[in-house]
Amino acid sequence: MAQILEKDIMRALSRVVDPDLHRDIVSLGMVENLQIVGNDVSMTLVLTTPACPIKEQMKAACEEAIGSIAGVDAILVEVTSRVPQNRIGANKVAIPGVRNTIAVGSGKGGVGKSTVSVNLALALAQDGARVGLLDADIHGPNVPLMLGITDKPKPANGKIMPVERYGLKVMSMGFFVADGDPIIWRGPMLAKMLQQFLYDVEWGEIDYLVLDLPPGTGDVQLTLAQSMPLTGALIVSTPQDVALMDAMKALNMFLKLDVPILGIVENMSYFVAPDGQKIEIFGHGGARAAAERTEVPFLGEVPLDMAIRIGGDSGQPITLQEDGPQSATFHHISRGLAAQVSILALGLQQPVEPNPVSA
Repeated sequence: MAQILEKDIMRALSRVVDPDLHRDIVSLGMVENLQIVGNDVSMTLVLTTPACPIKEQMKAACEEAIGSIAGVDAILVEVTSRVPQNRIGANKVAIPGVRNTIAVGSGKGGVGKSTVSVNLALALAQDGARVGLLDADIHGPNVPLMLGITDKPKPANGKIMPVERYGLKVMSMGFFVADGDPIIWRGPMLAKMLQQFLYDVEWGEIDYLVLDLPPGTGDVQLTLAQSMPLTGALIVSTPQDVALMDAMKALNMFLKLDVPILGIVENMSYFVAPDGQKIEIFGHGGARAAAERTEVPFLGEVPLDMAIRIGGDSGQPITLQEDGPQSATFHHISRGLAAQVSILALGLQQPVEPNPVSA
């Protein structure tokens, strides 16, 4: 019987292509711990995110490729992941332990940006990623309520320990003020507090730090983009023209600040009536059309659904319900988002820089 050679196995595996990264797993360095013992072959497939939606298909493709080599008997493919590190921008200070930072923004309030941020962070964590969630809306911090957090952060070794909930590490101004108390601060105070939340919090090892930004294009967004290495921004909008107009302002702001756009999400995209009829209360498809015009990824549509609202108000976000179309929607979007982060972090594709446009 012919000897099974490592070069033959690697040649066969080079035909397995990651559909998001559009490169074969050998050139991507995803094949590790390849061992040949007699006629038995084992290997580890190292994906770029635990949120990969097709990990089982990738594993099966590896098994099929190895099995195509004459003489191979047993095949063992173990699947793990290692999230790539964001490329640090010049003159910007990385947050220790944080591999990628994702800014979730919108041009106006009331589009459900915090709802999207919370549920996407939870979806990434449920897929096995190490996730932090920073409520960067200093004036209107809603994340503690949406996650049902009543604990307070504690100091440790000169830093602040984030509150942990549902597998997330969370920090918010809402932990430090009483309900109903307004925060009346000027820009410099906002910037200072944000710097403390970024660098004086013991985040630990984090694959994705999701930053829920305030609406608009003001001091907080400028501080983040100029001081820290943002992996990219996710834009949230509702379908109607007035929301899209402001969403495009947020998108253009990030572009001017050299922050890549990871994608656009359309929230409150449609309402499904009890009889199953889909009603487009705010119109439909505007965010998808805007994504096509600006040549950035459209990551998905989130319905206007009472269960999503109740989940946020009760501290039990809808993504915690593993079965159901609403939870599946957020998982679909989070996996597409993770794919875009991997593409940028690995430098496989330069981020598209769309021309500034209006809605």
